[in-house]
Amino acid sequence: MPGMTPRRTLRRPPLLAGLALALVGTAACSPQAEPQAAPPETPASGQQEVSSATPRLVTTFDGGALVLDAATLEVLAEVPLEGFSRVNPAGDGRHVLVSTAGGFRVLDTGTWTQAHGDHGHHYTAPPRLTDTTFTATEPGHVVSHADRTVLFDDGTGTVQSFDPHELAEGRPQVDTWTAPEAHHGVAVERSDGSMVVTVGDAESRQGVAVLDEDGEELASSDDCPGVHGEAVTAGERVVLGCEDGVLVVDDERITKLASPDDYGRIGNQAGSEESPYLLGDYKSDPDAELERPERVAAVDTAEGELQLVDLGTSYSFRSLARGPHGEGLVLGTDGALHEIDLAEGEVTGSVPVVEPWEEPLEWQQPRPTVFVLDHTAYVTEPATSELHAVDLETGEVTATGTLPHVPNELTGVTG
Repeated sequence: MPGMTPRRTLRRPPLLAGLALALVGTAACSPQAEPQAAPPETPASGQQEVSSATPRLVTTFDGGALVLDAATLEVLAEVPLEGFSRVNPAGDGRHVLVSTAGGFRVLDTGTWTQAHGDHGHHYTAPPRLTDTTFTATEPGHVVSHADRTVLFDDGTGTVQSFDPHELAEGRPQVDTWTAPEAHHGVAVERSDGSMVVTVGDAESRQGVAVLDEDGEELASSDDCPGVHGEAVTAGERVVLGCEDGVLVVDDERITKLASPDDYGRIGNQAGSEESPYLLGDYKSDPDAELERPERVAAVDTAEGELQLVDLGTSYSFRSLARGPHGEGLVLGTDGALHEIDLAEGEVTGSVPVVEPWEEPLEWQQPRPTVFVLDHTAYVTEPATSELHAVDLETGEVTATGTLPHVPNELTGVTG
């Protein structure tokens, strides 16, 4: 492909390889490893049993969403939607939450596993947009962790929390909490029932609070101007981005890790529960209409250290992902998928995937996007309406599918 640097195969970083083995017990307890909820008592229309779990992908386009087979990239369904829609995994390996006018609507991708003791039975059915909607005036962040999914309504500050495995039976039981002031925020429910929530109002956002399971404040910090985004790392440390670094919430301890620049915004993060390291974007020009940074942040949440990694190419907020061994992945505007050893703070491999591109000025506009499912990275190419699959173990592009619409957001489920 013209303009590409020579291919360097993506490889598993030796340090993170050992880390993955050391944390195998943590990974086994993660939400992804939990068995799926049983299917509804009334079988879904067109339901059939299959020999193995069948991962599926969901990508949005102007006017709807496509559901695809993750192995073949075949389009299985086209779901009409009005306006600009966002998509997030619901946390049960089957459903996807679609942010639309009026709230978070549940899309059943039609793939799931029913646990039976020491084994599971796998099923597929035609995808469908369900009637289940979690009402929100301005649907914002969706966070799935510790078998709980948390929705944040930016318009009211209302937080809704539920067990995503109950979605197979219809609308789950929902716990709610409302922030003192509505703002563009986020909340994370932890395994002990406590919750980490952002603090702010319609004019500014400045910090976080830790609440117990009854909603009583345990700790707080206002040392996080412009707080935005979240990620969970090994040890259930919750990280939130600031305009001058990050806050790391470990149990009730809140630690500020400062950026090396006075303005060093880390507004988008990619975490891995297999690794104590966080991957974040990094912007240092507060006056830019659209900064196209070429550095990313690597944060060691265990040791409390933050370093910057020169990527050699710019990227967008939809360029960040994590590999199956905790490695950092960044899709550059040079068209390559770059692997980063977050412990060493260096790029360890790259593979060309798409043609070089430029980030559009409007954040809602399509641009190449990366999403990782198991050992495969999926990359959209809006310029050609294509979707590419990259094997993260070999660094090979293993499949390319042509879509009937220009893809925008991308997510998926394990089945």
